[in-house]
Amino acid sequence: MNCQKSFYAHSTAVVESDKIGDGTRIWHFAHVRMGAEIGMNCNIGKSVYVDAGALIGNNVKIQNFVSVYNGVTIEDDVFIGPSATFTNDLYPRAFIWDEGRVAITRICRGASIGANATLVCGITVGEYALIGAGSVVAEDVPPFALVTGNPAGLKGWVCYCGQRLREPKREDSKAMVYQCKACGKEVQIRKVAR
Repeated sequence: MNCQKSFYAHSTAVVESDKIGDGTRIWHFAHVRMGAEIGMNCNIGKSVYVDAGALIGNNVKIQNFVSVYNGVTIEDDVFIGPSATFTNDLYPRAFIWDEGRVAITRICRGASIGANATLVCGITVGEYALIGAGSVVAEDVPPFALVTGNPAGLKGWVCYCGQRLREPKREDSKAMVYQCKACGKEVQIRKVAR
């Protein structure tokens, strides 16, 4: 066992994995299972559970009381709010379990998941999307989308900085381009054929 850790783990945390990046902080009563992977400069809050097979990128912030199960991949720069819930079996039964039942969930770069949101497994949350607190998400979420409610529905678009985008600056048949009033960045939202 490597005695020189390049990450911080609180004395009450149980850290079994040896795949934890430099600068990561793991707080009170967290449990990181063997086989989990956590990138650099992450903040893993109080009572967070990271299952074997879960993959967490760099600069991820996971707030208190979140469980990240096998089959969940969280890319770089993602925020997961307190008590957000992930699942990994679409048809759970206590008496039936094997790894073949794991449904893959991907949270793409820069996305934010609000407190107490529930994400049904087998979905992808697009880059820089924003899931409102308490939402129940059962379908894929496009990049930069703002979704809220139960079931979660598209309520608009957000910038890289998280601020809501209001009126497109320009639009054509393939995309809308917004300019954020808060940070000034342009965001291109691709139109989906229906």
